[in-house]
Amino acid sequence: MALDRQRIVDEAVALLDAEGLDGVTTRKLAARLGVQSPTLYWHLPNKAALVTALAEAVLEQEFPELTPPDPTEPWTDWLTALAERLRRALLAHPDGARLLSAAQLCRKMAALSELAMSTLVARGVPLRRARVIVLTVERFTVGHVLEEQAPRPDTEAAKDFDLAVFTEQHPTLVAGISEYFQADRTVDDLFRECLAVVIQGAAAGQASSGTGS
Repeated sequence: MALDRQRIVDEAVALLDAEGLDGVTTRKLAARLGVQSPTLYWHLPNKAALVTALAEAVLEQEFPELTPPDPTEPWTDWLTALAERLRRALLAHPDGARLLSAAQLCRKMAALSELAMSTLVARGVPLRRARVIVLTVERFTVGHVLEEQAPRPDTEAAKDFDLAVFTEQHPTLVAGISEYFQADRTVDDLFRECLAVVIQGAAAGQASSGTGS
């Protein structure tokens, strides 16, 4: 099979899924493809280009097409759904949030931002505020997934952790965590509720200014 950019990226995604972002090296990728590392540079000149191509591929899987909302759909609902899809795209692969954060000039992410900002502007949100809202939602989403995908404490790190002492020192924090996950709440519920605080707050601010719908 001829080696082309798409084949390289597809194999890089498979390597990402197998070993995480730290395992994606040109040496390992070349070995999987049965070529020498310099051969890859004809298509992707450096590691940064590879990381960006990977980010593009991960987003493309969830967003093969970008479409604005129906005219009757509130922008708050549409932006919420967009953020949920972005989270889903990043969670679909190990280190998805780290990957997107490390990407340089990711065109698919730029296209998502363009669509979101232009949608809000079309609904009467001033350009500056539209950028701030979209940027906040995107960064919240990526940051949330970074936390979700962060390695759990290993045995060595946790060996001196005393839950009873921690609970005594942080009673409200521990009570809040325990209470939240009662009644079958999940991490997906937590993301949605946190996201709602961001977007509903933006909508309330926009309403108070008398523009946007």
